[in-house]
Amino acid sequence: MKVGVPQNSVRKLTRWSKNILLTAGACMLGYCAFVLADTWIYQRQAAQLFDRAHLQVAAIPSPETGATDGLLGRLEIPRLGVSVIVAEGTDERTLRRAGGHIAGTSLPGQRGNVGIAGHRDTLFRPLRNIRQNDVITLTTLSGEYRYRVMSTEIVSPTDVTVLQSDGHEVLTLVTCYPFYFVGPAPDRFIVRAKRIMGST
Repeated sequence: MKVGVPQNSVRKLTRWSKNILLTAGACMLGYCAFVLADTWIYQRQAAQLFDRAHLQVAAIPSPETGATDGLLGRLEIPRLGVSVIVAEGTDERTLRRAGGHIAGTSLPGQRGNVGIAGHRDTLFRPLRNIRQNDVITLTTLSGEYRYRVMSTEIVSPTDVTVLQSDGHEVLTLVTCYPFYFVGPAPDRFIVRAKRIMGST
């Protein structure tokens, strides 16, 4: 005995499935556009705010000089064309819009490990092309600090030893890995750089 499925039902199901998939795709594209636009707007406005504050700072740099509105400074990697505003904290909203200074790590100009995290889907995607000896500049209201990339490595998300201090002035950049992984990435990509002494 054959059981037939009415053609009308198949057409309706196909039409509904098509509409649902198109709507879901449009929503995902809309969210991606929102994230990119929000990041771009924040970076532009924060850069202007930081530049104004930087011009008003006294000539004598001090590591204790704070930024304004939670802004720490600007991170630049000239060879990669990277220029990212860095803010305090690593909550989702901060990381969606800026690089985030990891709580408990040192501030630029202080002895220790300066930890900065960023999303691989937006601001830190160029890190996939970083090389040993690349120069990273971190400009704060305290001054300008330059670091030379010593190494990169891939670690698990629970490996916080990369943020420990060895007594030297170092910078550690953290982002998710693999760079093109869809969904929550299983690992972290770490860039370790040592301060070029004599730069302030």
